[in-house]
Amino acid sequence: MSTSTTMSSTTEPKKLHIALFPWLAFGHIIPFLEVAKHVARRGHKVSFISTPRNIQRLPKIPQHLTPFINLVQIPLPRVENLPENAEATMDVPYHIIPYLKIAHDGLEQGISNFLQTHKPDWIIHDFAPYWLPPIASSLGISRAHFSIFNASSLCFYGPSSPQGLDRYGVRTLPEQFTIPAEWIPFPSNMVLKSFEAKNLFDSMKQNASSVSDWFRMKSTVQGCQVYFIRSCREIEGEWLDLLQELQQKPVVPTGLMPPVVQAREDKEDWSRIYQWLDKQENGSVVYVALGSELNLSQEDFTELALGLELSGLPFFWVLRTPSWSGDSDSVKLPDGFKERTKGRGLVWTTWAPQTKILAHDSIGGFLTHCGWSSLVEALQYGRPLIMLPFLYDQGLIARFWDKKIGIEVPRNEEDGLFTRKWLAESLNLVVVDEEGKAYRDGAKEYSVLFQDKDLHDRYMDKCAEYMETHVHA
Repeated sequence: MSTSTTMSSTTEPKKLHIALFPWLAFGHIIPFLEVAKHVARRGHKVSFISTPRNIQRLPKIPQHLTPFINLVQIPLPRVENLPENAEATMDVPYHIIPYLKIAHDGLEQGISNFLQTHKPDWIIHDFAPYWLPPIASSLGISRAHFSIFNASSLCFYGPSSPQGLDRYGVRTLPEQFTIPAEWIPFPSNMVLKSFEAKNLFDSMKQNASSVSDWFRMKSTVQGCQVYFIRSCREIEGEWLDLLQELQQKPVVPTGLMPPVVQAREDKEDWSRIYQWLDKQENGSVVYVALGSELNLSQEDFTELALGLELSGLPFFWVLRTPSWSGDSDSVKLPDGFKERTKGRGLVWTTWAPQTKILAHDSIGGFLTHCGWSSLVEALQYGRPLIMLPFLYDQGLIARFWDKKIGIEVPRNEEDGLFTRKWLAESLNLVVVDEEGKAYRDGAKEYSVLFQDKDLHDRYMDKCAEYMETHVHA
């Protein structure tokens, strides 16, 4: 008897077929692709499901992994109010995203057909397809929810398990989000500002897709067997434990999945950026990038530009004009701004290789909207942050990191407005002032953890092991 036990414990785990289906936003698609690559490295077969245009826009998959990764294209249905070729959030303004959700829900039949035909062992899904868990469950397919949000943010939003909802109820007023949640048993500054709470409340309401984001999240979390979180115990161990308690299911961190920067390439654009950065002093440049989904008002945009100018610091500002914007709805730089900042600042209007820029020694600070992927990229290189959150969980991420590795730009509580003076002072504090040295040092300390690839790979190994040992559980 003991011999056979020994034999089975040393045999390789069975090779699995694992499908992944991210929400239609590149901030979700890229981390899902990282998970796919890691699973493929262990010899499992992967089906990565998205729409044709999103699949075409994926970064190149390393050659040794291509035999294991099948890119599955399911055409996005045509939907009224959704422009043709709009297949990701970056293709549409913020207020059109609900129509993208309608189109996404139209993928249900295609996904269902795929699962019936191919019967993967697992499907790793996102927050959006509330209809997916029952389909997978009826086919005997195991379900993992992969969240690109932090455990601390997810805890703040509260339990979605029936037990948790019975115990704590549902917050029904925006003010309830501006104070610490009653289920958080330790001191915490995880609260929303008034303007953020109002925005969140709007997103929790039913939208044009006829389903609220909260309902999507609740259904996909309740319907999964394991909750993978892009995080690690070294940053938020107590939050990961609390999340498991609130959701009443296994919570397994995936690690941070820090991106690997490729060596210098001499593509024309990239060499132009390099030449400009190479001329700047080490640690002097503010890198400015506010994500691909943000539509700033003209007022905010003007204050941002004039704040950069007022700071007197060199800056590299990634200001891509979204594909959907026409002249009438795009914001304008203040008159004379480019002339006045010529030589000191560079406004870059096409795609920019963010990780490579952040890796450059001239970068002294990062003015960011606090998307989690951007923070991972910045802290990998020890870049301190000037935080200007606008959407989703960005405010919570800013509170979590405020005063550790940078500061949040002061804003009016009620309307979220900021002034050029507040922005300029925040930039100088973090990048050059003696008083901000603690944030610069803090960012460098965290970089050791954020760039520890072996540590984060071990986390991903544990996720893969979880799937290997709990398949069809």
